[in-house]
Amino acid sequence: MLSLTDIKKIYFLGIGGIGMSALARYFCRRGIAVLGYDKTPSPLTTQLQQEGMNIHFEDNPQLIPQDIDVVVYTPAVPHSLAEWKHIQQMEVPCVKRSQMLGMISTDKETYAVAGTHGKTSTTAMLTQILYGNKPVSAFIGGIAKNFNSNYVDDNQASILVVEADEYDRSFLSLNPYVAIVTAMDADHLDIYGSKEKLEQSFQDFVDRISKQGFLITKKPLLNILKPQCNVVTYSLQDSDCDYYVKNLRIVSNRQCFDIVCPKNRCVSVSFPIAGTHNIENAVAATAAADICGVDIQKITENLNNYLGVKRRFEYVIDRLDFVYIDDYAHHPKEIEATILAVKKLYPNKKICGVFQPHLYTRTRDFADDFALALSSLDKIVLLDIYPAREEPIEGIDALFLLNKIKNPNKIKVSKENLPDFLAQEAPEVLLTMGAGDIDRIVVKIKEKFDNE
Repeated sequence: MLSLTDIKKIYFLGIGGIGMSALARYFCRRGIAVLGYDKTPSPLTTQLQQEGMNIHFEDNPQLIPQDIDVVVYTPAVPHSLAEWKHIQQMEVPCVKRSQMLGMISTDKETYAVAGTHGKTSTTAMLTQILYGNKPVSAFIGGIAKNFNSNYVDDNQASILVVEADEYDRSFLSLNPYVAIVTAMDADHLDIYGSKEKLEQSFQDFVDRISKQGFLITKKPLLNILKPQCNVVTYSLQDSDCDYYVKNLRIVSNRQCFDIVCPKNRCVSVSFPIAGTHNIENAVAATAAADICGVDIQKITENLNNYLGVKRRFEYVIDRLDFVYIDDYAHHPKEIEATILAVKKLYPNKKICGVFQPHLYTRTRDFADDFALALSSLDKIVLLDIYPAREEPIEGIDALFLLNKIKNPNKIKVSKENLPDFLAQEAPEVLLTMGAGDIDRIVVKIKEKFDNE
């Protein structure tokens, strides 16, 4: 049986992923030698190298040391990879990222944030509230700006905050004391096959919550989930919930609102983050922090100082004459929420949206919903589908999606030509969206508009 105390040298296959890199940081900061492979360099892998990790980008089994104690891999790694095939022949334990995370969480009071949308922002908000007030470490599915990291470390931490990923049923490796479930919209149908099987997986996750623990969720989801633990409800505006919002208003481009808590207590927030969906996330994080015993005033202070997560409604350029926002949205519901937030902020400006579809299966399964959400933009620009782990599906490409969009102001553009195309379009508000590698061209787009 593998024990964390036995690990002196660890190898990550796919170390550049957001979840994998957080695990790598966990081990590196404990003095363990961390090595790994990824397909391409990125700003994140550069940071990991600067932190002392040995990373290569050539699929070469000879670069894998023979004296490693364990291999951690992500399900996104293709089994055709030469290093994967070599590792299968090695006499060394080989565990999924989620299994390793489960091992780390075993002796911790775990606060797990799950949901098909909102889990990264909610995890970052909860971490922001707890850090400095409670002994906490956290694994976040994005780079939290307050920490400039996806991993927050307190060696003495007894509390662990972790983003609980439903992909590949990864969250079933966790045994939470407190779990937040933000949403259960259909997604990852390439894994689950149906929305009903996805919902069953969330039920299995909820069944893993300690009987003395808490499920924090929205009332409509309790029509599906049947928890055996304490239940806490939250909402944007339903005053019958345990935690809800009142007095929502915009003041100097900040969302100001009060979170009503049990026993007539109130968290008054002046939020620099856009979107009512992010207010809901703040309510969920407040509920979890309240259960954890953080003082209401401390919750207020830390939410007021929350800076957001990179690529979650991130302002790249914010000028009077031009605004550029980048977002990770890759599901129709997320795109709908992001566009709505932009429209509320800039009701009198034309919005040009660039979307890079993520996965052939997701594009196929939700094409009509994608088309409807994107049609609300003033101008729609589509990039080719980012395949990630998938092989192409005949007939499913960017043009397939483009043809479904009713708005006639639409066009497909290559990544290479995108910066020049956008510079010629000169939009008032630009929004880029996607979970693939669209983030790699954000800097190039920014340079085009900075040089104007």
